[in-house]
Parts: sequence; C-alpha cells; structure tokens
Amino acid sequence: MASQIRPLRRHNGVNPLLHRFCLTVLALTGVVVGVWAYFAPLHWYNTFPGFGLQWLPVLGPYNEHFAKDVGAMYLGTAALAAMAFAYLGNRALMRATALMLSIFNLLHLVYHVPMLHMYGPLDATLNVISLTAILACSLATALPVKTHTSRERSTAPARTG
Repeated sequence: MASQIRPLRRHNGVNPLLHRFCLTVLALTGVVVGVWAYFAPLHWYNTFPGFGLQWLPVLGPYNEHFAKDVGAMYLGTAALAAMAFAYLGNRALMRATALMLSIFNLLHLVYHVPMLHMYGPLDATLNVISLTAILACSLATALPVKTHTSRERSTAPARTG
C-alpha cells in the first residue's frame, strides 16, 4: 500500500474580527492608562487600576517623571494599535505592531510575576489575568489576517444595492 502524501495546505489566516477585537482592547487600554498616567500621574499612581485596588504604591515610591513616561508610552501604543486597526490589511504594519506590543507586554508580565508576593491573592490573580490577556491580544495580532483570494472573490455572490 503506497502512502499518500498530502500537499501542505496554506493557512488562509484568521478572521479579521479577532484582530479588530484585540486591537480595540490594546488601543483602549493604551488610551485609558496613558491619559490617566500622563494627565493625572499622582492619582494614577495612588489608585491604579481603580475599583478600590492599588497596585502601584507597593512597588516603590511615586515618581512623576516615571508616571508621565509610562503615560506617554501607553498613548504611543494606543496610536499604533489604532493605526493597525485602520490599516488591517497592511501586513508590515500588523507585524510591526504585533512585535512592538508583544515585546512590551511580555516584558511587562515577566517583570510583574516575581512581584506577585507583594499583593494579596485577589490582586495577584488579577495582575496575572490582565497582563496575560493583554499579551494574548498582542500575540494574536501577529497571526495572518484571512484574506480572500482572487478565485474566492470571483466566485462570491455580487453585492447589490
């Protein structure tokens, strides 16, 4: 019995809705943290992430310069995520966005994991969940976006109206 060799199937990519969802999460996170940290740095430091939780004071003393730099960086990530959202079909932009955000979010998570002992169980768990979810969104933007081939477009029903 001869073995059959199947040709490799080319991955057509993932649904663009996944990318749009992840880029929206990343942009909104960047805007919220960025505006808060840049324009109200002491309030951000004392009350982040909100909801009665305080994650920053246990990590060290307040530093306005550092807080504003964090805010500026998050606003930059929001702008990049928004640009990638607007130009979803631009593979180079998507790869650059995925690389930048994934590096930042991975290193951010790696920094915080050894610091979890400074928090209570709820705060430690929420830290890991939120940072991992943001990293997952960053990594998901690296997946190729599903595009229609010229053959699929030619056989697709014509739009009316």
